[in-house]
Amino acid sequence: MSKITAIRVGRIGGKRINIFLDGRFAFSLEAEVVIREGLHVEQELSLGQIAALARSDHFHRCFSAAAHYLSYRPRSESELRERLYWRGFDDDSIEAVMAKLKEQGLVDDVTFAQFWKDNRESFSPRSRWLTKLELRRKGVANDIIDQVVDTVDDDHSAYRAALSKARSLSLADYQGFRRRLGAYLKRRGFSYGVINHTTQQLWQEKETKPK
Repeated sequence: MSKITAIRVGRIGGKRINIFLDGRFAFSLEAEVVIREGLHVEQELSLGQIAALARSDHFHRCFSAAAHYLSYRPRSESELRERLYWRGFDDDSIEAVMAKLKEQGLVDDVTFAQFWKDNRESFSPRSRWLTKLELRRKGVANDIIDQVVDTVDDDHSAYRAALSKARSLSLADYQGFRRRLGAYLKRRGFSYGVINHTTQQLWQEKETKPK
């Protein structure tokens, strides 16, 4: 058994607490772990208790890193795992944190896929194919992608994507208009048929619009 002889706040931001055992620095813990575990001077710790404190500290730091990453926008499970591995957290901590986040509803690939699809449709319309490709790259399972993205209407999305672009094209001939607008829609993953239909529709609207 080892006895806690001092508990001191670390120098960087006060978030890490230095624990001294038998008169010597032994390890540091997150402040929240120290408070939750009720550590105090004169308390005796076994090797098993020290190992448990280390696991609790790793979990807390991993969970905090995950929560911070999720604060910017929803993430897929694969994205979050990759980020935590990149940060150097061990497998056990990552698995425990992922289980906790799922339990709290903070990580859910169906919800993430819906968010991604809705965000694209609202702010940057693109084809069903490209939206699916983006979600695959985020590590979302194909069955979830199909469930969420198959509702995307390519004709409607292409029209919305092309509408603002078409307004900026001052070309007087249809071929030039189609070439520029077609290239724009192709980059957003739309098929030849959808591109052809959309450019014809917008050109007709442009031609019939009162001067």
